[in-house]
Amino acid sequence: MSQLVRFGVSMDKRLLATLDAIVKRRGYANRSEAIRDLVRSEQVRESWESGKGPAVATLTIVYDHHVHEVDGHLTDLQHDHEDLVHSAMHVHLSHRMCLEVIVMRGKPKRIQKLADRLTAARGVKHGQLVVTTDEELV
Repeated sequence: MSQLVRFGVSMDKRLLATLDAIVKRRGYANRSEAIRDLVRSEQVRESWESGKGPAVATLTIVYDHHVHEVDGHLTDLQHDHEDLVHSAMHVHLSHRMCLEVIVMRGKPKRIQKLADRLTAARGVKHGQLVVTTDEELV
């Protein structure tokens, strides 16, 4: 178990009010928990941007499955990157629209490139990539 260290932080009153609002809105037990979470988020962002080490991401796309060959194209792209794509879940939203959640693990640049190709595919209406790290966070 890691060792906790106490330290003081000076902050503008308005910025502290913003922090307190975040604590309340998200249901943190206290400011310390919120600050730890904010630091971890920055740690993940820096890791992703540096491109170092493996990353984990989910890509959620919504697409019109009536668009000619969209299903096959999306599946082919995933199979062509079987080292990155670890899982996919398909959901029928309506008669025409489908949602797919694709779990990827690998180098950030490769994940981003595949996510861009999947999101740009004909028939895809929207896509959102959510990234994190597979490294142990403190």
